[in-house]
Amino acid sequence: MSSTEYDNTERALMLDLAREAIRHGLWKGRPLHIDPAAFPEHLRSRRACFVTLNRDTRLRGCIGHLEPVQTLVEDVVDNAFSAAFRDPRFPPLQARETGDLVIHVSVLSDPRPLPFSDEQDLLARLRPGEDGLILQGPMGHRGTFPPSVWEQLPDPREFLVHLRLKAGLPADFPLTQAQIARYTTESFEGPFQAPSEDKIPGAR
Repeated sequence: MSSTEYDNTERALMLDLAREAIRHGLWKGRPLHIDPAAFPEHLRSRRACFVTLNRDTRLRGCIGHLEPVQTLVEDVVDNAFSAAFRDPRFPPLQARETGDLVIHVSVLSDPRPLPFSDEQDLLARLRPGEDGLILQGPMGHRGTFPPSVWEQLPDPREFLVHLRLKAGLPADFPLTQAQIARYTTESFEGPFQAPSEDKIPGAR
């Protein structure tokens, strides 16, 4: 995906939607509902995204979809709420935690199968820093790493080892017995703050 598919205004609107979803959850204790028809056409397309929350550079929640299930604006809202209040790894976000909260939105391209003959061939086809990978193994084992994980795992072999583990497979599981798909992301972030009410059309 081109890193400039969304302009600054569209990015700002998506960040405001994420902020409003979290604010609404803190105040109302329930998800925010929006009318997709109130938003620009470009943001009403069916796209998948992840919303990640960090505090002091540490993960505080991350929820998303790998395939499109609804409009992009709805996906941002739902995933922001879920990252704040429904990530099973963390307790629900509290208001006192929002002072240093940073919201990170990643919009995914459509995953595409990545054919390969063996692991060496797969390693040669990888684009470190650019590819997000989805590993689909036997018996429902599945895992994904977005492109940002390359920052922590820059070595392609280590990247694949940890992806296996993420999918619940042994570190040496033969990848010729699995399917690999790749995707890219367009990512942007901003601090949590109360969004301007006039920037959130159709919210309730």
